[in-house]
Amino acid sequence: MTEPPTRSARSGRPGRLDVGIISAGRVGAVLGSALRAVDHRIVGVHAVSEASRERAEMLLPAVPVLDVEEIVRRAELVVLAVPDDALAPLVTGLADLNAWRTGQLVVHTSGRYGTGILEPARRSGAIPIALHPAMTFSGWSVDLARLVGCPMAVTAPPAFVPVGQALAVELGGEPFVLAEDARPAYHAALAHGANHLVTLVDQAVRILTAAGVEGGAATLGPLLGAALDRALTEDADSVLTGLTGPVSRGDAGTVRSHIEALEALRDDEGRGLEDVVDTYRALALATTRRVEDTRRITGAQAEDLREALAPRDDAG
Repeated sequence: MTEPPTRSARSGRPGRLDVGIISAGRVGAVLGSALRAVDHRIVGVHAVSEASRERAEMLLPAVPVLDVEEIVRRAELVVLAVPDDALAPLVTGLADLNAWRTGQLVVHTSGRYGTGILEPARRSGAIPIALHPAMTFSGWSVDLARLVGCPMAVTAPPAFVPVGQALAVELGGEPFVLAEDARPAYHAALAHGANHLVTLVDQAVRILTAAGVEGGAATLGPLLGAALDRALTEDADSVLTGLTGPVSRGDAGTVRSHIEALEALRDDEGRGLEDVVDTYRALALATTRRVEDTRRITGAQAEDLREALAPRDDAG
């Protein structure tokens, strides 16, 4: 079998499927709504928490809230939008119940895993596909617009890669094929960039607040926006060549003054900003290595920077 089952006679469009969503979290409800918008029929959604039920009602109105087994029984395409750690037990448990069936499409949305984790379903004849949109989800309808043009990593058996790509396109995305063994590193890159960017910006705002600067986010906006735009649109050599700041100049004295200033700051409850100091040190050391490797600074300047960034016994 090389084509998924269809319901073209029912909808008037080829390739329309009965789709089950497990579950109505931030990702599942949005993807279900996007599939519904292109005439797939959502036959059931799993929603346990009050927040999930509210999300299902908002994004998937009139779709019945069902238990997992019933959704799998009804669906030709099952979307597993569950936390990474819940995926393997869910797939295995349904296999133990003989719930999967031949020709059924089983799509998970984890960035970390490929199709190997769907092996119990595949042994039952189901078609495994890993489809990961490279974006962060709020769980609101605004995410539907964000799906348009969103890169989506597709991993599937060779014969079914086109099916995964077609699903990505129907969701509004731009599919690209990702090898099974590349997915953990791919997911690490996304988490490192997106999650740690949020942490970094939050810390910068906290520094400004502790220093008495009001409107920290507005103050940082133009600078961070320009830096992010350059980092994403220019090649690495150009970005490093144009890198500014004391590390790029080998200015160990300024870096040392930064550390001393950060160690002296207190928030409005009198607490130190130790996590900020640790992050500054770690990122400044990483930047030091990069600019040394690209010969922006000398080895001697790099050593001076490392000495300035080393923790002091009397810090704080």
